[in-house]
Amino acid sequence: MHVKKWTMATAKTYSFELIGADGLPLRGQIRATAQDTTRPAVVICHGFKGFMNWGFFPHLAERCARAGFTAVSFNFSGSGVGPDGESFSEPERFGHATHTGDMTDIEIVVGALRRGELRGLQPPNRVGLFGHSRGGGAAILFAASHPLDALVTWNAISTIDRWPLEVMKSWRGSGEIEVVNARTGQILPLYRELLEEIEQRSGDDLNILAAAASISAPWLILHGDEDEAVSVADGIKLHHAASEAGKAKLRVVDGGSHTFGAKHPWAGSTPELDTAFEESVTWFARHLV
Repeated sequence: MHVKKWTMATAKTYSFELIGADGLPLRGQIRATAQDTTRPAVVICHGFKGFMNWGFFPHLAERCARAGFTAVSFNFSGSGVGPDGESFSEPERFGHATHTGDMTDIEIVVGALRRGELRGLQPPNRVGLFGHSRGGGAAILFAASHPLDALVTWNAISTIDRWPLEVMKSWRGSGEIEVVNARTGQILPLYRELLEEIEQRSGDDLNILAAAASISAPWLILHGDEDEAVSVADGIKLHHAASEAGKAKLRVVDGGSHTFGAKHPWAGSTPELDTAFEESVTWFARHLV
């Protein structure tokens, strides 16, 4: 399959709802040119303080769908984003979110997809996984212990232990910290569950670098060299950890920021984002078709 087939078909969008890791609704969308045929699928995972309709995610899903894949996007149950798909109207869910919960959500979505339980979709013949930032870390952890046919990560974290020591000390003392949503100015809580997970499990079953060394699926690691949130050093570490398996490719995008220049609301693409789109869809086409 060649990426120029993006323009050959029109995708339709369908909504679905499952029960997430926290026992509450997990909301998602399917983009596909047809529902009644067996085809490969790509599951798309957003990052921290992100959501499935943020910035570039709908455009990535659309490109995947127009390339012939079933594109499945969803909001992590701890995203904090409510039924309208845009506002952080569920701050308590955000506050109790964990990396383990993220992995469980991926398992719930992929499992429902494979069983043909998403809006009447036929079970896919192959499954690829995409993750950005923290969602990339969750995708790596998931891919290390579940069968996948392809993996793409953008600006993925290489460790869950990312908080300054003084922040963690304050967090431990008060039981919570506040996180500011830069787009809306809204203050969101983060409770003790995430802190305890970082302190107790970052070197154990939530060790992303150890998981990277176990991934057998063909894996494209994209990282912007001007990423202001997750250093390109993280991408290099991930590639080094995965290099022994021989199926990981590192692509450093010159001038690429954490979102490759994308903004929300969507204000159009950038050369860096176009590169990331093209390389990602090409990777999925190479390994899922």
